[in-house]
Amino acid sequence: MVQKMPDGRAAIITKNSIIVDAHCDTLIPLCEGKERFREYRDKGHLDLPRLVRGGVKVQFFAAFASPRFRGRFLCRVLELIDTFYQNVQQDSNGKVVLVRNCDDIVHAVNNGCIAALLTVEGGEALEGSIRVLRVLYRLGVRGLGLTWNGRNELADGVDERFTGGSLTGFGVAVVQEMNRLGMLVDVAHLSETGFWKVMDVSVSPVIASHANTRHICDHPRNLSDNQIRALSRQGGVMGITFVPEFVHKDCPSLDALLDHIDHAVQLGGIGCVGLGSDFDGFSGRPAGIEDAAGYEKLVEGLLHRGYDEADIGKILGGNFLRVIREVLG
Repeated sequence: MVQKMPDGRAAIITKNSIIVDAHCDTLIPLCEGKERFREYRDKGHLDLPRLVRGGVKVQFFAAFASPRFRGRFLCRVLELIDTFYQNVQQDSNGKVVLVRNCDDIVHAVNNGCIAALLTVEGGEALEGSIRVLRVLYRLGVRGLGLTWNGRNELADGVDERFTGGSLTGFGVAVVQEMNRLGMLVDVAHLSETGFWKVMDVSVSPVIASHANTRHICDHPRNLSDNQIRALSRQGGVMGITFVPEFVHKDCPSLDALLDHIDHAVQLGGIGCVGLGSDFDGFSGRPAGIEDAAGYEKLVEGLLHRGYDEADIGKILGGNFLRVIREVLG
């Protein structure tokens, strides 16, 4: 069991680190409800007060159109992007700012702001058009998850893994255009066959924004040992996620979450591991960390496992910042 460190080191490291969370679904409840982002919400996992308390400096906000929006995927994604501009950036009184590259992040953090990076979860939003990708880029989107769990015009998701389907021709073209534009290619939710095709096609490091290790928890959304090794060789990063069913099938806990970090580090080195909470993307209590205010507990656990401050800084955000610098500039 992880025990609290007595010397206050965890609090100091948390405060001084640039914590990067590579995935949340908070735009969905904000779009559908009447909550205000700048106010504490008595439900869910993430809002401005909790980001501040948790020491998060960079938050990825995903625009995800679920299958129930079939026929209007793009419209739904645009509504969620509008929600970001209206209910996150504007309503935060300048405390949250949209960033498009690493220099923007540095500027935001140095000015005491939270840097927000817009992403789209699921290539369904492109509706088969590479031009839509370029328009989304102009709107500030800097990352795209190629699939959700099902099949779309780009590839098969993990729920279609038994077909052996890889990237389509359009999917290959999308990855190539994202490389050209400078966008983060996200392989979370992608079938394993599609993953290997992305590894062949992409000339830039890719990310798995929210996924754990299949060795510790045998769930199809988690990455195999070979995938983790390949991601690391290519310079990519996986975001360890707090979704209970991805952490442990019976007893999700902070210790189990730390087991995923340990295993990924053993396979790919310290440079391939980051954080991707998936806050507000699932119901119930996250494994080991109650909400976005709880990162100090994770730091305490990492210290207890023997990680030094430099390596903890890489896990908390340094590794994702490296990829952002390389891909977005």
